[in-house]
Amino acid sequence: MSSMPASTSTVTVERDGHVLLMGLNRPAKRNAFTKQMLSELSAAYGLLEADDDLRCGVLFAHGDHFTGGLDMLDVGAELTSGKFDAPKGGRDPWRLDGPWSKPVVAAAHGWVMTLGIELLLAADIRVAAQDTQFAQYEIRRGIYPFGGATFRFPQQAGWGNAMRWILTGEEFDAAEAHRIGLVQELAADWPSAIDRATEIATLIAEKSAPLGVRTVFASAQLAHEYGESAAIERLRPDIARLLSTADGAEGIQSFIERRDAVFTGR
Repeated sequence: MSSMPASTSTVTVERDGHVLLMGLNRPAKRNAFTKQMLSELSAAYGLLEADDDLRCGVLFAHGDHFTGGLDMLDVGAELTSGKFDAPKGGRDPWRLDGPWSKPVVAAAHGWVMTLGIELLLAADIRVAAQDTQFAQYEIRRGIYPFGGATFRFPQQAGWGNAMRWILTGEEFDAAEAHRIGLVQELAADWPSAIDRATEIATLIAEKSAPLGVRTVFASAQLAHEYGESAAIERLRPDIARLLSTADGAEGIQSFIERRDAVFTGR
């Protein structure tokens, strides 16, 4: 989907089967976030969660850069007030308003600044082009990351790796992002990163059982919020429930017949 045309919206939204492609689309301003862009991305994430026909999302960016962060001239007042209002039906793109049931695969390239890193941390699988440059730059502007990096970065990359980049605000490259686990795969360039992210999302949407994916998400979020013991209590009841569904029966039958399963989400 790397040839997807841009539109006048600051976020493009396109369906590809059961996958929702969400593209940051303010390339002339390095995809810096305005209030409109925040609202449109929130609406896209809301659509992903609300539409049962959608099973996975892909977050990417048009132009030369993923994002330069916030457009401070546009969002400064909201930042000072400490709140961003989501549109009706919208969801927080930094996924701080859980729970969530649909996975998101992100493709990064060019600059990934400040809140851009936090968008990646909020996604579930990340692919980056080899030329991607990252910076958690807030500390050099007298503020701090407020989109989840203070807890997600240490969780996903380790305390020392996270503090190294959050506390200095220095830039780091795609190889370092891959080393510390901020991204899971590297791609040759921007089109390849988007294509690979879409390929992974399609694999999830077409080959994985939708009810199983939702149950994985619920289990992981339960463990994160309330500890492993809370998740353990749900393991056997959840597997019994999944096996009683049409998808559970299809999974077993496909194993017996040695073929790919065809899941319907029921």
